[in-house]
Amino acid sequence: MSLSEPRPVTHLGPGALSGEGDRRPWSSEGRPAATVEQVLAVAHRGASARAPENTLAAVRLAADLGADAVEVDLQRTRDGALVLLHDAGLGRTTDAATRLRGRGPWSVGSLTLAEVRRLDAGSWKSPEFAGEAVPTLAETLAVVGARAGLRLLVELKLPERHPGIVADLAAELTRAHATGVVDLSRVVVQSFDVAAVKELKARCPRLVVGVLGLPPREHLPALGTWAGQVNPHHAALDAGYVEAVHANGMRCLTWTVDHRFAMRRALRAGVDGVITNRPDVFLRQR
Repeated sequence: MSLSEPRPVTHLGPGALSGEGDRRPWSSEGRPAATVEQVLAVAHRGASARAPENTLAAVRLAADLGADAVEVDLQRTRDGALVLLHDAGLGRTTDAATRLRGRGPWSVGSLTLAEVRRLDAGSWKSPEFAGEAVPTLAETLAVVGARAGLRLLVELKLPERHPGIVADLAAELTRAHATGVVDLSRVVVQSFDVAAVKELKARCPRLVVGVLGLPPREHLPALGTWAGQVNPHHAALDAGYVEAVHANGMRCLTWTVDHRFAMRRALRAGVDGVITNRPDVFLRQR
């Protein structure tokens, strides 16, 4: 997710909304949150206000701060490794401009995993994180799986730039579940690309998937036949929309909520989770 203006839902082509299968919402109770205390604190890109985003340091810090879940962004390297990264390029959050001088724009899809792993993904945030690497999804699943009760929300970024990434992700998640690394009930995958998450649901029926953005209310009944979440930008939602999401059997998490006023507004709207760079601040508001 980006901190810029809300994006519309994309790829709502024929058949994109309807579907079948297990769409269990992201909770052991299988129902929307009923009280403020049940609203999930979801650390956006990890505890990214205090640690470098989309790193294991940020994931671990989020867990230490008491976050219920961690949100991360997923892309793929040239040789097919699934890694955590928000931007298409590595320039903002690594030392690629120095280490890979002359090879810009340093897109993750143009580099191998070995090349990406040599980059420093921590120093840009603070010297204390020097040497922090861009993590793989497998490493992240292992960290989350080792933290009792911690959940993982994965945003599939720009799947159209990574042909076959949906199949790769389904295989990775299935393997992690089968080997006991992490139970699929603790993982949700979301995207602005409705077709991509619908395909993922078909490939991995036990997985809960979510749609990012603000689908029209008339689309919610069809989405509710296969999706478990609808997750809009906090400025775009109101209590009526959240109620409509709930009425169609889905949960509603909102992003990216960093200011106390916006946190209180989201709670009043009845959301099931708040995605924030500052999970510690939200936990004091909850």
